[in-house]
Amino acid sequence: MSTLSVPLPPELSKSLEDLVKKGHAANKADAARKAIKKYIEDKAVEDVLLAAKEPSIEGDLDDLLEKI
Repeated sequence: MSTLSVPLPPELSKSLEDLVKKGHAANKADAARKAIKKYIEDKAVEDVLLAAKEPSIEGDLDDLLEKI
C-alpha cells in the first residue's frame, strides 16, 4: 500500500475531521480512501454514460458504404 500526502485547506480538513467524528469513517485516511473510491466510481459511470451517447453504426457494411 502506498502513502499519499496531500495538503488540505482548513475548511476541507475540518470537514474531513467532522466526517470521522460523525462516524462516517474510521479515521481521516479511511475517509480519504472512501472519497477517492467514490470519485473513481463516479468517473466510471460518467464514462459509460458518455459512451452510451456515442453514435453507433449498425447494418450491412455495403449499404452503409453506399450512403457515405
